Amino acid sequence: MSSLSVEHLIGIKHLQREDIDLIFSTADNFKDVINRPIKKVPSLRDFTIANLFFENSTRTKLSFELAEKRLSADVINFASSSSSVKKGETLIDTVNNILAMKVDVVVMRHPNPGAPYFLSQHVDAKIVNAGDGTHEHPTQALLDTYSIREKLGEVSGKKVVIIGDILHSRVALSNIFALQKLGAEVMVCGPATLIPKFIGTLGVKVEHNLRKALEWCDVANVLRIQLERQDMAYFPSLREYTMMYGITKKLLDSLSKEIVIMHPGPINRGVEIASDVADSDCSIILQQVENGVAIRMAVLYLLAGKIERMS
Repeated sequence: MSSLSVEHLIGIKHLQREDIDLIFSTADNFKDVINRPIKKVPSLRDFTIANLFFENSTRTKLSFELAEKRLSADVINFASSSSSVKKGETLIDTVNNILAMKVDVVVMRHPNPGAPYFLSQHVDAKIVNAGDGTHEHPTQALLDTYSIREKLGEVSGKKVVIIGDILHSRVALSNIFALQKLGAEVMVCGPATLIPKFIGTLGVKVEHNLRKALEWCDVANVLRIQLERQDMAYFPSLREYTMMYGITKKLLDSLSKEIVIMHPGPINRGVEIASDVADSDCSIILQQVENGVAIRMAVLYLLAGKIERMS
């Protein structure tokens, strides 16, 4: 397979296994690039990419921007907090005004699920979903599974538990889709109030006991509690959540095996994960950050290859 089967990266759900393999092999090449003294290639010179972030972001926005600049693309950054969206401008009008500036690719984060798909149906540019509400975050799932492959050699056959706020997490859903397409077994673990009722229909195991989940898995992907998305109390207190579901060094040392610890960030140190765990040898959190740039370079490069240019 030499090109993606999709025109846009809206969600992992729409990708084939071959698409993920192609993104990974392309990311392998770009990882070599970003570890060279000169970390830039001219692959997307003369392409213009707009980063449209209608929600706050630090890591994802910086990672995309760095990926775009490593590929030599021209970059436009847009933040809704300082834009005409505040004056009542619609999403389509905002994007069409940006596209009138001859933009080729739009990277978009939006609080409403489905916004990137809606946009892909109405504008003439390649769309990359950088997170839509509580729906999907495809590049995060790609970098997470890529990091597992790098650490353990392959994803197929591995047991991965996703721990924490599954209900409000777009990372969890995208990871479930990606891990299953790559042949991993998936479990979710957390309080019953933070596990969606439909989750069993996705073919994942559900476990409410943290120790049992950790004894089962090869990899634990720890999610933060997304208080900004919660409109009610889903558990008595953060202290109680930490006592029941916080990952500590003492807990990991008591297991019968070593496991790999991941976290998509931002980390709430001392809540879902202790500092000595986040900074330990079993953690690949910083590798995830590095791999995020290579994965996003690969996605942008492959999507740009599907743009037809007039000579």
